[in-house]
Amino acid sequence: MTFTLPTKLFFAALGLVMIWLVGRELRKVPAKLHVLMFTAFLDMVGTLMVIPLLPFYASRLGGGGFMVGMLISAFSVAQLMSAPMWGRFSDKFGRRPTLMVAMAASAIAYVIFGFADSLFLLFLSRVVQGAGGGTVGVIQAYVADATPPKERARSLGWLSAATNLGVALGPVLGSLAVAWGKKPLGFSGHTVTVGHAAPGLLAAFLVSLNLIFAWIYLRESREAHEGVQTKPKTSREAVTRVITHSGEPAARLIWIYAIAMGAFTGVMGMLALFLSKRFGVTEENIGYMFMYIGVISVLTRVLLLGRLVDTLGEARLSRLGIVLLATGLAGIAFAWSLPTLAIAVALIPLGTAFTFPCVTAMLSHVISSRERGLYMGVQQTFGGTARVAFPILAGLAFDRLGMRWPFLFGAGLVLCTLLLGLGMEDHVREKATSAPEAATA
Repeated sequence: MTFTLPTKLFFAALGLVMIWLVGRELRKVPAKLHVLMFTAFLDMVGTLMVIPLLPFYASRLGGGGFMVGMLISAFSVAQLMSAPMWGRFSDKFGRRPTLMVAMAASAIAYVIFGFADSLFLLFLSRVVQGAGGGTVGVIQAYVADATPPKERARSLGWLSAATNLGVALGPVLGSLAVAWGKKPLGFSGHTVTVGHAAPGLLAAFLVSLNLIFAWIYLRESREAHEGVQTKPKTSREAVTRVITHSGEPAARLIWIYAIAMGAFTGVMGMLALFLSKRFGVTEENIGYMFMYIGVISVLTRVLLLGRLVDTLGEARLSRLGIVLLATGLAGIAFAWSLPTLAIAVALIPLGTAFTFPCVTAMLSHVISSRERGLYMGVQQTFGGTARVAFPILAGLAFDRLGMRWPFLFGAGLVLCTLLLGLGMEDHVREKATSAPEAATA
């Protein structure tokens, strides 16, 4: 399948429309969220600058496919292991110092990546970056602290829109940095070539700039709690409780997030192979499909999420998102033409945009602010575990059962999470009325 010039111009126009709409709507976002959105955006830009280059760097240092897989897994494992620790640290010492330390770790990791001259240093950079990147839950807790309950889903949607913009821009900046590194630079009559270090140095510069920006403008959001307090849970206790008390509201929400995130990640990993076999999509035009998904994802979070939360509420909107996500996954398996494929694929970013911000917002309602960072981190740990396991299972299903089955299995698993979300409105409403701190967070 080939994309004609008009088709490519259409996708370029979509990108421009997305940028224009995001810029217009940004004026409606509370000023206190701008720094957090910028932090999340630059964090994702740095990550996506590096990931597409990993196979080339590993190959240059003598690594093969197995080593590339290990490098990717090292980041995910370090991230999911560090997430609860960062969350608990932020509950004890504050969100702001936690993010400062994590961003400094990421900057160090990018420098190591840039100058890595062995597979060990490349592996070390991924571990340090993953450990420093376990702060997604901390940023989510920051948003929950800084916004009233009824605005949290909308604000978390804006946060995820910022990360999606980072996903779109990061690979482009990484490629530009590679080209820049090959050009000689003149200093005082001497010529210097940055070479392979350029992407890592640029990513480190952006993170350092972000660190300075956050140091100046970011204010602490976690309120100090006085009086008698219960002993806070450890990370292990929180993870164990989610497993052993799966009927509790917080545990149910974390399982919804993990299962839906795992199914989504696993299926996205197989999408390129499916489109290649079914529709003849190649590496030259697969990017347009992912751009199509990204544009819908950003626009949905910017234009629709807040309005629908006001109309339907977080619990009902999350269930609608689950149905849309499952329908989109199943629809891809049975798509017989490009128009039907476009409709099915469009349902996926709609589903994720309605599901994940709402689930995270409800989680912030049903847990105490004293443990908000911890449980946000635990949610990322379960989600990270799913992101590691589900792509492997989807790949096995694709190879051994047929190319439709990863999508059908994913749709079935996502639909099962509807049972976990039944009656969640009552728990969210009860917690909001019984905990005064939730109303003023």
